[in-house]
Amino acid sequence: MKNDGDRIQSGRSMGLMGKVRAAPMLLGDSAAMRTLRSQIEMVASRNCTVLIHGETGAGKELVARAIHGSSRRSGKPIIPIDCTGLHDSLFDSQLFGHQRGAFTGAQQSTIGFFRAAEGGSIFLDEVGELDALAQGKLLRCLQERAVVPLGGIWPIPVDVRVMAATHRDLRKMVADGRFRLDLYYRLGVVILEVPPLRHRPEDIEMLAGMFLVDLASDYQEPIKKLKPAAIERLKGYDWPGNVRELANAIEHAFVFCRGDQIDADDLPMGQQEASTAQEVILPVISLAASERELILRALRHTGGNRREAARLLEIERHRLARKIERYGLEGRILPMV
Repeated sequence: MKNDGDRIQSGRSMGLMGKVRAAPMLLGDSAAMRTLRSQIEMVASRNCTVLIHGETGAGKELVARAIHGSSRRSGKPIIPIDCTGLHDSLFDSQLFGHQRGAFTGAQQSTIGFFRAAEGGSIFLDEVGELDALAQGKLLRCLQERAVVPLGGIWPIPVDVRVMAATHRDLRKMVADGRFRLDLYYRLGVVILEVPPLRHRPEDIEMLAGMFLVDLASDYQEPIKKLKPAAIERLKGYDWPGNVRELANAIEHAFVFCRGDQIDADDLPMGQQEASTAQEVILPVISLAASERELILRALRHTGGNRREAARLLEIERHRLARKIERYGLEGRILPMV
């Protein structure tokens, strides 16, 4: 795994003109990322199916590519498949291939993704989006280690490693009858959790620095650095889009920063507003303290008139009198200022 780790760290993440910069999204000194990299190393040497779970933008495909790149299959292709766009005959045709004349417009035969990945790996992204019919066909393929092209009769053996990913809770989908239990067990021989960025804020500065190095190379400009205020703002944000959103935020700041030092104000408005909102959250006080303050304000507002204060507070006068005594407000009724 050492060699692959070197490849990961020298790689690059998603950026300009569709380039692939995979590395920074798997970097980090947090315990969560150290654990994940250790799991990748152990899984890569085996041939089991892997289910990768994580939020959007957390780097699920990069985990699959790291597993493939560290395995004996690394010399063969890894083919990613977006399951959100697979339905009806498109599923059979794209995954298993089709024979000429299998459907209108099928003017020539195709081998499909599984046969194209022979000896390598298949990555099924967002596998939780497959409908029931597609789930059944995928299950048969995994069980028999073979595909039947659309319009064909005989199964064709395939040697591929299958990795799948989802941001959904497949266990809940199984319980709700929306995902096959047998397919879940087939896919989830090993389950890897990709931690969201908000659970590893200690990695943010390192990731942002790597993105800045990449951007300087892409734009052929000097490397820019983050000021302490910008770092604090990045660490204070919740990052619902995870590392992908961080990469976009850093590129935004790189473009709009006029000098070589990125300040908090250079970050996108989403980060500014979220961080500001966190900074102005008022401290929580007890119910008793809240009630005491409310009664005091009512008495000040009415100039100490308990009858009127009780009316404003919508409680009986004798109850107000007991509360005034309980909270030590006797003699502390001051005029409004």
